[in-house]
Amino acid sequence: MEITKEIFQVGGSELSASGDAAVYLIKIGRHSALVDAGTGHGTERILDNIRSCAVDPRGIEYLLITHCHFDHTGGAKEIKDLTQCTVVAHELEAPYLEQADQVVTAAKWYGARLKPFTVDRKIRGDKEEIVLGDRIIEAIHIPGHSPGSMAFVMESEGLKVLFGQDVHGPLDASLLSDRKKYNQSLKLMLSLEADILCEGHYGVVRGKEQVRDFISSFVL
Repeated sequence: MEITKEIFQVGGSELSASGDAAVYLIKIGRHSALVDAGTGHGTERILDNIRSCAVDPRGIEYLLITHCHFDHTGGAKEIKDLTQCTVVAHELEAPYLEQADQVVTAAKWYGARLKPFTVDRKIRGDKEEIVLGDRIIEAIHIPGHSPGSMAFVMESEGLKVLFGQDVHGPLDASLLSDRKKYNQSLKLMLSLEADILCEGHYGVVRGKEQVRDFISSFVL
């Protein structure tokens, strides 16, 4: 599904496998990156969808992990092994992925087991920049849903695009959720005034007003 001429949804419950959160492809000229990796049950379909966007999966440079939960990361090890891409996640999320914590990653919720993998680039602090081709992608720490949740922000076709997976939560003690930080992160995302929101389970929200209304609806 084309979102802009540079951004595509290539995974999700209707595109790859039941239980998959949304997976997004960013294509800047000959440079490409993925946002999240699904459960791993639909990896072949994700790869086929990437190819249909005229991208060779073996050329993917980054796998940008928004947070550690299984529906976003279960396929990460296989994608990393196939593409040799650089896996990016926040330093607060990395231990749960590298040690395959089956509770904090919510793998137990899915009756599954997360395969451990190495996080190559650990984002530290509130914000860092990732260079993809001639474009800058901002990685922004938005804790609350999980300790190291991140949003990714970029410009495409003159529009500000926010990859804000799981804006909706949920919050649960087993996931180490934090209600106060979640609300602060929602307000931070509102301040970005994005034109397009690429969410993990609600799909794509277009238009500044619509994005604002969607995020605001979850403020507690």
